[in-house]
Amino acid sequence: MSDGTRQDRWLITVSIDGVGALGTFDALDGGDADSGEQKYYPGGMLPQIVLGGPRTVSNVTANRLYDLPRDHAIATSLASKVGKARGTVTRQPLDVDGNPWGVGQTYSGILKTVKYPKADAQSGNAALLEITISTEGTIA
Repeated sequence: MSDGTRQDRWLITVSIDGVGALGTFDALDGGDADSGEQKYYPGGMLPQIVLGGPRTVSNVTANRLYDLPRDHAIATSLASKVGKARGTVTRQPLDVDGNPWGVGQTYSGILKTVKYPKADAQSGNAALLEITISTEGTIA
């Protein structure tokens, strides 16, 4: 029996200082842990030495269906917080019954981008609210 999971078994929540807890989001992208790479080449044709480098965490972007009563009420407030307010995004795994499982991952940083739904009279696509956090170099 596999202990694997699926992409739909995650609880994603967002909070922005000065606005508060924004609730559950539908999708999350980014948050990849990486590092810089530094190599040193000693003399005498000796093999290179890997020194490693500073850790980085890529920005995280969360999105959800734009709900008029909920999201339209905070739209202006969110826009005024871009580039200034601290934010957190947490992703918590869920078990097969939808219950939180284990320890979640929390990304913290500054609210970088808020994207509101596209407007297109010719489209019936879902209207999405998208929030990007410029992350600090750790995952809690």
